Amino acid sequence: MSISTSTTPDGEGPVTVRAAQYVRMSTDHQQYSTENQRDAIRDYAKRRHIEIVRSYADDGKSGLRIDGREALQQLIQDVQSGSADFKLVLVYDISRWGRFQDADESAYYEYVCRRAGINVVYCAEQFENDGSVSATIIKNVKRAMAGEYSRELSTKVFAGQCRLIELGFRQGGPAGYGLRRMLVNQVGESKGELARGEHKSHQTDRVILVPGPPREIRVVNQMFRWLIEAGLAESDIATKLNALDIRTDFGRAWTRGTVHEVLTNEKYIGNNVYNRRSFKLKRIHVSNAPEMWIRKEAAFESIVPHEVFAAAQEIILARARRYSNDELLEQLRTLYMRRGFLSGLIINETDGMPSSSVYAQRFGSLVRAYQAVGFMPDRDYRYIEINRYLRRMHPQVVAETQERIIQLGAEVVRHKATDLLTIDGEFTLSIVLARCHVPVAGQYRWKVRFDTSLFPDITVLVRLDYENRAALDYYVLPRLDFYASKLSLTDKNAIELDSYRFDSLEYLYSLTERVPFRRAA
Repeated sequence: MSISTSTTPDGEGPVTVRAAQYVRMSTDHQQYSTENQRDAIRDYAKRRHIEIVRSYADDGKSGLRIDGREALQQLIQDVQSGSADFKLVLVYDISRWGRFQDADESAYYEYVCRRAGINVVYCAEQFENDGSVSATIIKNVKRAMAGEYSRELSTKVFAGQCRLIELGFRQGGPAGYGLRRMLVNQVGESKGELARGEHKSHQTDRVILVPGPPREIRVVNQMFRWLIEAGLAESDIATKLNALDIRTDFGRAWTRGTVHEVLTNEKYIGNNVYNRRSFKLKRIHVSNAPEMWIRKEAAFESIVPHEVFAAAQEIILARARRYSNDELLEQLRTLYMRRGFLSGLIINETDGMPSSSVYAQRFGSLVRAYQAVGFMPDRDYRYIEINRYLRRMHPQVVAETQERIIQLGAEVVRHKATDLLTIDGEFTLSIVLARCHVPVAGQYRWKVRFDTSLFPDITVLVRLDYENRAALDYYVLPRLDFYASKLSLTDKNAIELDSYRFDSLEYLYSLTERVPFRRAA
């Protein structure tokens, strides 16, 4: 909407347009404080004779979903109910409206306002939200960019967290019963114990786990003895702890699930384990298979002997092995029918049920077990298994390519961390695998995301077949010809792309024979 002013009938001054402002501050963009947004919106309104009559503010809220954003929900409710006493909604920019992973969701909330005769205005954007073709195109692109920013940030943050785990530092979450969080500086010197709710004050500081009070350590080891020596079930152990008036680290009564967490968590033997569960981009929690876990052994001081912990795991797994696959699924199906929903927490807190880790180990993942009993989470998790396969496949493809180029007489250096190949010290080559997505309108698609941080001279793109099990074809993409960080392919592509396409890796290798390699001595 292009904001213009008119004068009153008597010509005394401009007509004032009534507006509401919406501001949001997320934890990852502190420079976008709500006060800064208000200042920019106020200046915009003043120049255009707009009166701000109402304010909606979400402080410290992620823009990935509308859940938890009470102010935006209230704004939409006021608009839909007809109680809104304004004609405009002023927002700093598109990202403050939301970094929704589906750009259509962002558009939908704007459409709800427009349908009620209320236009959304982005004050800091370089276009007028007037419904024109150019504005619509720019707006949709920026919506997609806002969502993509969150995806890329999530990937970078995860990679950084994995690195810190491998260095032996704790990443998030409470220490757990019997343990405490200790703050250390960048050279490992202790700076003091962190109380519940306290966080590090400097970016270079790190957190490790240390033994807690002796009384809690004795209780933890008693729990293991009750399991190993007395043969008690986790629910029985919880009953004994509660009878002794012993509470969890949160001050709550013990349950089967909280006891199971102590008896199976490797942090009690000093191991630093991460990525056991995923909750990326505000999606549903997923229990990951053990091969996806990030582990650093002997990162902390152990408070449970290793042989005791190992014996406990054998007992827990042995109890689970008494169930056949059909029996496990029947119990899971009964739980699903009774609760109407499944999660790792629900499974672990249900007396008589094998733990969620048992289902993950027996069926490969919790998602597979869910599917076997007819429960479909509200998101398609097939990509998890596909990506797991791609992670296994990628090093093999890189190694095969490296070996073949060496056979052709070139010197190849492979970077261990990035798998980037440097050939004869003259140019670099990156290999990217692109999985096939579910057909949309009858057309298969391959969405390719390049690692622009590597900046290779040549990228070999391997498109996987429709089942994502083998290579379909190959593309050689020189850096000089392709600047975008992403590429979308279909079964039939432009002539320019087809000119870089090859049906077999052997043919691709034949091209490398004509590359002026400096022959190895």
